[in-house]
Amino acid sequence: MRYLFTLLLLLTCKQMFAQETMVIHSPNLRANDTVWVYKPADYKPNEACPVVYLLHGHSGNYKSWSGLVNLQALANLYHFLIVCPDGLKKSWYINSPNKDSTQYEDFFIRELMPAVAKKFAVQPQNIFITGNSMGGYGAMYLFLRHPDLFKSAGSTSGVLNLRYSAFHKTTIAYLLGAYSESNSLFDSYSPVNLLQNIAGKNKTFIFDTGTEDYLYITSKKFREKCDELKLKATYIAQPGAHTGSYWTKSIPQHFSFFSNLVNAK
Repeated sequence: MRYLFTLLLLLTCKQMFAQETMVIHSPNLRANDTVWVYKPADYKPNEACPVVYLLHGHSGNYKSWSGLVNLQALANLYHFLIVCPDGLKKSWYINSPNKDSTQYEDFFIRELMPAVAKKFAVQPQNIFITGNSMGGYGAMYLFLRHPDLFKSAGSTSGVLNLRYSAFHKTTIAYLLGAYSESNSLFDSYSPVNLLQNIAGKNKTFIFDTGTEDYLYITSKKFREKCDELKLKATYIAQPGAHTGSYWTKSIPQHFSFFSNLVNAK
């Protein structure tokens, strides 16, 4: 009995030590960003791992995904490092033309990614990014803006056209200016209008939306643009709404997709 208790304690400690918290003081954010990193339980500093950056949705934080899915189990299963940064509730993961706001894209590319690569053993050829809702937007936006930095990307229930977001007159307007049909920033910052950035680059990616999601129409239009540009996109339409229970089901599909790319011959 004592042996069994000791074994369980050792296994629990191993799981706990497989998670680390980083705090990055960022001039681009004018704040500290807390980042939760999940390592495979058998992580070794001399054995580089693929990395998945996992972005949370609007009003969430770096802990949000941990309440939806067992990230440690995914890290162990696929031998991935999973990096969960804090999106500061409503940053939308972009550089805002509003200079009083955050410059999140610069933080992500110039501060976060180098910090992760310095602290952990990372496979630079196997870096992925995905997320849900606002995070799905951010993942696809950063991927399409910097395709050479990522092997692939995902978006689950992502805001792939900002004009369809429920926040287009509130938090997005704060970042991009008051919403109007003539405010072209809502178009130039929308992933659907950035897909041409990867045309001819042999990039593949995954996106999905529940068929009862109010953003389902944006995924349909995104798919049509992918088809028009002949991009290698995997699109999943499945039952579900814009809810946590849907993302619990959908995000493991992205990890499986990324794992297949890592292991492809």
